Amino acid sequence: MGKIHDGVQAPDFELPDQNGEPVRLSDFRGRKVVLYFYPKANTPGCTTQACGIRDHLTDFTDHGAVVLGVSPDPVKAVKKFSEKQHLNFELLADEHHEVCEAYGVWVEKSMYGKTYWGAKRATFVIDEDGVVRAAFKANPETHDQDVLTILGELNAAA
Repeated sequence: MGKIHDGVQAPDFELPDQNGEPVRLSDFRGRKVVLYFYPKANTPGCTTQACGIRDHLTDFTDHGAVVLGVSPDPVKAVKKFSEKQHLNFELLADEHHEVCEAYGVWVEKSMYGKTYWGAKRATFVIDEDGVVRAAFKANPETHDQDVLTILGELNAAA
């Protein structure tokens, strides 16, 4: 996955959530964290991915995990996305893409012959001690099930 991979301590950070309240990764020590990065709020793939989590949040909770979605959107955009899709987990605004860069997901992209910088879709499953146990490129269609499988494997190994 690049910079951050299995077995590495997850970099701590603080970002505002959809309500502008500060959230720190370290606040979740003692719980598993599903930290996922998505390119842009209210786009088709990101909506599919977020709604899959929303619809299965009880399963994530049953595995002892909290979900944090991060995009380079401003607070206003993630709030609108959260409200429009009735999301039941925290979205974090990384408007200056510092966390995206720390996790190695801020990359050069191209569309229609134009290049630009943006967040690539990626997920990090972090254990109770803050160590990354899985890092992978997410598929919006299967993301929720992929993560739940990993969480099940981590729980079975514990």
